[in-house]
Amino acid sequence: MDMRSPIETTRTRLRRWRDEDRAAFHRLNSDETVMRFFPFRRSRAESDAFLDGLNARLDQDGVSFLALDVDGGDAAVGIVGMAVLDPIMPCAPGIEIGWRLLPEVWGQGYATEAAEGCLHRAFTNPGACDDIVSFCVDGNAASEAVMLRLGFSREADFDHPKVDPATHPHLVRHRLYRLRRADWRSRQRG
Repeated sequence: MDMRSPIETTRTRLRRWRDEDRAAFHRLNSDETVMRFFPFRRSRAESDAFLDGLNARLDQDGVSFLALDVDGGDAAVGIVGMAVLDPIMPCAPGIEIGWRLLPEVWGQGYATEAAEGCLHRAFTNPGACDDIVSFCVDGNAASEAVMLRLGFSREADFDHPKVDPATHPHLVRHRLYRLRRADWRSRQRG
């Protein structure tokens, strides 16, 4: 699977991060509304380093979380993509898919559409993976709805190993979803 070339759908385009995306990327990592299900907010310097790291991961692994452009625009309004799971995660090894969008584009189906483009790339290319996971904080109904629209099945609940229960007890419990390639293909045919 290789995400180095852009992934395009009818209304979305996923691509490598560029320098002009840094302000929007910082907002995605610092806005209280966007980050309400995350235990941290990133400074501009931390966001810039994270953006650089995502591009480096794309170069190294062929997968990463990419910049989301919508409706023919050329300004990032979100982050959608896939990554190799951190070995500390209870569902590792494997590939995860995720998304985070700016509030002004919520509720328009962009996350689902762009994620579907990622799944198509992952499940149809040579060396396609057998399954992909996604997870969210218990109570993140919007993200969970995207997983269900994409055909993911809830597999388990787990406590996120990177969330400190002493400081963020409401963010510890997560729901794990999985989509198998065979199930994705069945949905495409049906």
